[in-house]
Amino acid sequence: MMSDRLVERLQNGLWRENPGLVQLLGLCPLLAVTTTLVNGLGLGIATMLVLTLSNAMVAAARRWILPEIRVPIYVLIIASLVTCIELIFKAWFPALDRSLGIFIPLIVTNCAIVARAEIFASRNPIGPSIMDGIGMGAGFALLLMAIGAFRELVGQASILSRLDMLTGGDPLTLLSFADNGFLLAVLPPGAFFSLALAVALKNAVDSKRKGKVRGPAAQHQRPVRSQP
Repeated sequence: MMSDRLVERLQNGLWRENPGLVQLLGLCPLLAVTTTLVNGLGLGIATMLVLTLSNAMVAAARRWILPEIRVPIYVLIIASLVTCIELIFKAWFPALDRSLGIFIPLIVTNCAIVARAEIFASRNPIGPSIMDGIGMGAGFALLLMAIGAFRELVGQASILSRLDMLTGGDPLTLLSFADNGFLLAVLPPGAFFSLALAVALKNAVDSKRKGKVRGPAAQHQRPVRSQP
């Protein structure tokens, strides 16, 4: 029973309650840094780590957090975790840290992280809160990576063009298909267009699933005949 609930929390974060696709939270970094897949991967991992750890810490201390000061406490916990993540990026991935810029510290203001602390972690034990953080963070990270891959492919005609920011060494350009691409895809309008396509795709998949569920149910229903 408990394992089913944990799996359900993971599925909710990945699809049903995805922060970027359904709740439309954290759109500022989502739209700003997803010019490449590597950027989306880096910010997605950082956000997932902060979300998971903050959920765990809030759930562990929820009995001792006074309701009047709960939001400042949440922000203090999140800010401390973001500082640690930022220092790790500066030490181990300096090029990626420079590419992401101010958007790593701005994770502190990500509405999705504060919302999960308030809505879920403050009302549930540590285990479910960790799974909720992993699910929501992974869903947000996958969306960042998908939009980054799409914009990089269309806008630069390449994939994983700056993988060296993660691995180190000389700049790498993997799977380059042309000298240049469609410039609009890497500009701000391209970010909104990519997000709109992702939301439309999710809605289409959900509608198709609902149609398949209703189809067999409608076949078993017998028409009611009116009495003369």
